[in-house]
Amino acid sequence: MTSAVLTTLGTADFDRHLTAAPEPLLVEFWATGCRPCQALMPILGEIAAEHTGRLRVATVRLDDAPDLAHRYQIMALPTLILFTEGRATQRITEISTKAELLNSLQRGPLAM
Repeated sequence: MTSAVLTTLGTADFDRHLTAAPEPLLVEFWATGCRPCQALMPILGEIAAEHTGRLRVATVRLDDAPDLAHRYQIMALPTLILFTEGRATQRITEISTKAELLNSLQRGPLAM
């Protein structure tokens, strides 16, 4: 399912989206009941809208994709992983504000 700027991914379509476009893909791994995870969603929507064409943003609900949690060794929620050219290039945890997330992305391989 795709909204205007956020894409919801699952096991079946995750790999296809990793390399579907040249822009980096930022994925939030979250679970039902994780309030910090849900609080990040509007922030991710804003970042996706502001950086259209430079950054793709998606979410993965781990309740529906536990294999992805195992594959990417998700041990804490929320966890965000930045994928560049299909490879995990940055892992971000303990983010609570838009400014913190943008700061983390600017220090990583994504020049925003």
